[in-house]
Amino acid sequence: MRDAVVVEAVRTPIGKGKPNGSLAHAHPVELLAHTLRTLVERSGVDPALIDDVIGGTVDQVGEQAMNTTRYAVLSAGFPETVPATTVDRQCGSSQQAVHFAAQGVMSGAYDIAVACGVESMSRVPMWSNVRAGQDPFGPGVARRYPDGLIPQGISAELIAAEWSLTRERMDAFAVSSHHRAAAAWSAGLFDAEVAPLDGVARDECVRPGSTPEILAGLGSAYHDPAFAERFPQIEWNVTAGNASPINDGAAAVLITSTETAARLGLRPLARLHSFAVTGSDPLLMLTGVVPATEKVLRRAGLTMDDIDLFEVNEAFAAVVLAWQQETGADLAKVNVHGGAIALGHPLGASGTRLTTTLVHAMRERGARYALQTMCEAGGLANAMILESV
Repeated sequence: MRDAVVVEAVRTPIGKGKPNGSLAHAHPVELLAHTLRTLVERSGVDPALIDDVIGGTVDQVGEQAMNTTRYAVLSAGFPETVPATTVDRQCGSSQQAVHFAAQGVMSGAYDIAVACGVESMSRVPMWSNVRAGQDPFGPGVARRYPDGLIPQGISAELIAAEWSLTRERMDAFAVSSHHRAAAAWSAGLFDAEVAPLDGVARDECVRPGSTPEILAGLGSAYHDPAFAERFPQIEWNVTAGNASPINDGAAAVLITSTETAARLGLRPLARLHSFAVTGSDPLLMLTGVVPATEKVLRRAGLTMDDIDLFEVNEAFAAVVLAWQQETGADLAKVNVHGGAIALGHPLGASGTRLTTTLVHAMRERGARYALQTMCEAGGLANAMILESV
């Protein structure tokens, strides 16, 4: 079986997912098309050679409906012969796109594939795809979970309670994310991965001046009397400051084999080594990163000590800190250029955003192995290991 390598990885800057956000003017198809154009421009690959484009989008409705990835391919100017599809594994949608693209290359089904993702949360708000009064889960799920499923914010509160994560610890982690992101921008470490768009060149949500004292002044983001009665262990310490914001953005990764890369004169950034996806308790929902990490390490024949860098999506500080307690990871190796709390979390784009940041950080830091994992709604998680080449 062939290998799969990343030969180029780009992303847009990430804007606030609000009507006044820096990228709110951009149609989601155009956000994604911009990364696709940049991907082929920077790599020099003839887009006619691309066998498939696999994109992630979560709220597939309105301006993000009708197979957004296909129309981004057309808007980017790729030949009409280049196919595309759009997948949904919630927040891990575009990481799943990376898995699918790499597995296609490794199997011989593809020679060159693109994994990508987009979300415009300013134009297509979260839950736009579920109309008021409708039930997306169905009666069988209601019977299995008779007390009812819960929102992600409540899941984050349950995780904080179960792992005894204090408000101070979560806020300190959030502040570190902002400071790392600001330092990376100041050092020019994002220059190789970011493709400025319409005069927007920087991530909009990074706050270099963030402090624990500032975050301590924020109130609970998810307090609800009904859930407080149902879950008395919750201390209501999850705030807008220690959770990811809502955002607009897109990212894309070009994947091929070592053999094809050599033939085309492309320089691999990293080899896609191993993959795993898991399901977990849909109430705690966001803890799947723990078994996913264990599973991908087993498949790779590696241990935590072998991993030089980690990208763990910062949906909430509680998720990363609970993962760290369970795995024993050194936080100095985790999200070294900041994470979603600072950079932002444009749902369908976040998987390839993490990959883009990770492959560039691997090269910059001389890392041999890196691990990326993401929690996802419904009690799901993806994980993969990358290797230097």
